[in-house]
Amino acid sequence: MGHGHDHDPHAHGHGDRGHAHDHGHAHDHGDHGHAHDHGDHGHAHGHDHGDHAHGHDHGDHAHGHDHGDHAHGHDHGDHAHGHDHPRAPLLEEGAGAGKILFFDAFSGVAGDMTIAALLDLGVPLLVIERAVAALPIDGFHLHRGHAHRSGIVATSFDVHVEAPQPERTYGSIDAMLAEAPLDPPVAALARRIFRRLGEAEASVHRIRLEDVHFHEVGAVDAIVDIVGTAAAIVHLGAEVVGSPLPMGRGFVKARHGILPLPPPAAVACLRGVPTYGVDLDAELVTPTGAAIVATLASRFERWPTFAPERIGFGAGQRELPDRPNLLRVVLGTRSGSEEDLGSASHVVLEANVDDLTGEVAGHAIEALFAAGALDAWAVPITMKKGRPALTIAALAAVPQADAVATALLRETTSIGLRRIPVARTERPRRITTVRTPYGAIRVKISEGPFGPPQIKPEFDDCAAAARTHGVPVREVVSSALSAAKG
Repeated sequence: MGHGHDHDPHAHGHGDRGHAHDHGHAHDHGDHGHAHDHGDHGHAHGHDHGDHAHGHDHGDHAHGHDHGDHAHGHDHGDHAHGHDHPRAPLLEEGAGAGKILFFDAFSGVAGDMTIAALLDLGVPLLVIERAVAALPIDGFHLHRGHAHRSGIVATSFDVHVEAPQPERTYGSIDAMLAEAPLDPPVAALARRIFRRLGEAEASVHRIRLEDVHFHEVGAVDAIVDIVGTAAAIVHLGAEVVGSPLPMGRGFVKARHGILPLPPPAAVACLRGVPTYGVDLDAELVTPTGAAIVATLASRFERWPTFAPERIGFGAGQRELPDRPNLLRVVLGTRSGSEEDLGSASHVVLEANVDDLTGEVAGHAIEALFAAGALDAWAVPITMKKGRPALTIAALAAVPQADAVATALLRETTSIGLRRIPVARTERPRRITTVRTPYGAIRVKISEGPFGPPQIKPEFDDCAAAARTHGVPVREVVSSALSAAKG
């Protein structure tokens, strides 16, 4: 969606979408058949048309939407097998903490396919709706349905635009996301994805980032796809791993002329991401889909070493001749993680973040301690492009590691973290209480075969006693040490 291009961007407007594009995926809405479940869908807020939208002018692309088609019924026929497809229990917040969420994009990726796959995995639709409802945009509704692809029942997602929309620039969209009452991690992630998309469009059109335009329909599609995806990923809290992306060939008619496939903005979004060519005249990776995956994934590989637990399929709009038009997302645990821990008694959890304020970093460290961390800290680092950043880290005993990991992802803007099993050698320790002229003070004594014991008065006790008696805290500390040794 939204690519922004200036173009008129892309026109893809609903109808337009159709554009021939094959692009397919994504939007396949129609195709997808979402239909079913209308009821379900219901929600009002809308569906993804979007992705497509790339604003780009692809307009033409049509990503398939072929809305018309949708008609909410999409292809019912297709599936006629009944709207009531059994669903697994919904995934609770933090269900992916410490796990891998693999984007298996064998037919490519688009924004609407991404949200559809995450819904199919078990992310509650309410997570998407709440995030979208926090934005100052209206005149559309969301539609979730189902589609059959090669016998696989998948979820589809679409954004139905019902009223005229203003044209939006990257600058106005970014300001809107910054000011909207979104959860901070959701807003931060959505802004990162949109920035990648905007920078790609700006590089293609050789214009300033702030001046990148998104077609009125494409902007709504892209906003919903990106904000909805950000909300779903933050809700799960898993590390995202992506597969190499298949790139179709051909051309598409856009408002400003004929564009090559893959779309120029999609290619620009995928700098550093592994791709491979397929002999198919279709748009398999849309600019919005490219921006999402390139921003979310910590790494790319054919298939990670992990144990699958939950699987979701998101449908694209069109039928492809050589493969099912689906995006598969798989949530699982790192295979052998228990064995990897081996004799490890503790885990170091850490994440690199380049958009965290000092206040939020301090709050995050407090939250890590509250979740059970034995220690937590922040280290200044330099990330790509010379950006100053922080590594936020914590040490936790194995039983508390998942709770601490959840707190780290919840309280920072990171979309993933590292878990490093460690074995901790500890001095045997005991706490005793000593009497001083300033009252009772607890003292921690660490012993063992490691030289003379370490004796440390509890600083909070000393500080409280110093305030009560109006003396420097060092006098209380000295008195407690003397009493402990004495």
